Amino acid sequence: MTDATTNTLALQTVREIGFDKATATRAQALAALTEQLMASYSVSDDEGPLTDAVERFLQAQPHLTVRRHGDTIVASTAFGRERRVILAGHLDVVPVIDNFPPRWLEPGDPLIREDVAAAFPHDRVMWGRGATDMKASDAVMLYLAAVLDDVAVRPRYDLTYVFYDHEEVVAEKNGLRKVVEAHPDWIEGDFAIIGEPTDCGIEGGCNGTMRFDVVAHGTAAHSARAWMGDNAIHKAGEILRRLAAYEPADVPVDGLTYREGVNATLISGGKGTNVIPDECRVHVNYRFAPDKTLPEAKALMMGADCGAELGNGEHTATGGMFEGFGIEMKDESPSARPGMDSPLAASLSRLVRERTGREPLAKLGWTDVARFAILGIPAVNLGAGSPLLAHKHDEQLAESELTLMADILGEWLVAGE
Repeated sequence: MTDATTNTLALQTVREIGFDKATATRAQALAALTEQLMASYSVSDDEGPLTDAVERFLQAQPHLTVRRHGDTIVASTAFGRERRVILAGHLDVVPVIDNFPPRWLEPGDPLIREDVAAAFPHDRVMWGRGATDMKASDAVMLYLAAVLDDVAVRPRYDLTYVFYDHEEVVAEKNGLRKVVEAHPDWIEGDFAIIGEPTDCGIEGGCNGTMRFDVVAHGTAAHSARAWMGDNAIHKAGEILRRLAAYEPADVPVDGLTYREGVNATLISGGKGTNVIPDECRVHVNYRFAPDKTLPEAKALMMGADCGAELGNGEHTATGGMFEGFGIEMKDESPSARPGMDSPLAASLSRLVRERTGREPLAKLGWTDVARFAILGIPAVNLGAGSPLLAHKHDEQLAESELTLMADILGEWLVAGE
């Protein structure tokens, strides 16, 4: 699809967000909010119309002060509590793969995955892009934003809800990052919960991530006289050999175990079918455990004094896995330690254990808990749906996971420690 087409689709599909507080049960409200969010097309770069609808919904709640920066909405209470909890979720999704528009699947529908059907045999299932990552969690947070009003329900904490754009793309576009830089006072708090899918368990911290091109150089020549050139694609074989020799590492950090990985995700080279290529690029993604800072992770890949930074072009790796090759940085985000020693994290973990039997796990992907860690705000991931289904073509979520997440967060925000 072209940009114009996707923008039109976002405008055409956006649904108004809301439910009838007077008549809807909690389950009905959660299902309605999930359906409305899911039906609104919001692939990264096209989340604006959905952001507009979310803003209107939050502005209709008299106990919330609503602010907007770009396509990120921040809504806060002022109940006068001693501590503040932040609940954050992104509104964008990855590109669709024949999984939009969404739909509810009734029990027994053949589109329901076998693992989902086995775990939730009597549930309706929401199928479609964003079901787990992370519109179901967004729906729960919107529901809580509406009902935790200090009149019918008295929360133990003041609350800040953040619904942000561009989480699924490069860090420079991330809406939460932009709000933190432009309005840091909007994101002040004592603890944060990111609604990334965790099967309603707790996943602490996150791996850091960096993406960079590893570049092999050669000399162009006619392929009929290959000896006059130097084949960069052949040289890239050494890059691939080093990658193939890498063994993924398990790294324990503060009681949780993180899995690292270094993988080629793209490769490009050559300018013609009869030309010896003078350059070949292998795009590499390194996911590193939170025992390492970004500079320490870079040193392992390219040497401590390589000098490669975002936007400063190609530099030669002076050490590390890709010593001797060119390096051009493309994206980077720091890791975050688990933060499970925070009293608020510990109390939430106890409740999750009581309700689900699940112990905290390490978050193996990158999430915005890292951004909160930089601010000195302890944060965990807790959301509806399986992280293993995020971004899959058959992304789906059992309806009872909505009520489970709402039960856990609602009880903890009211009862607290």
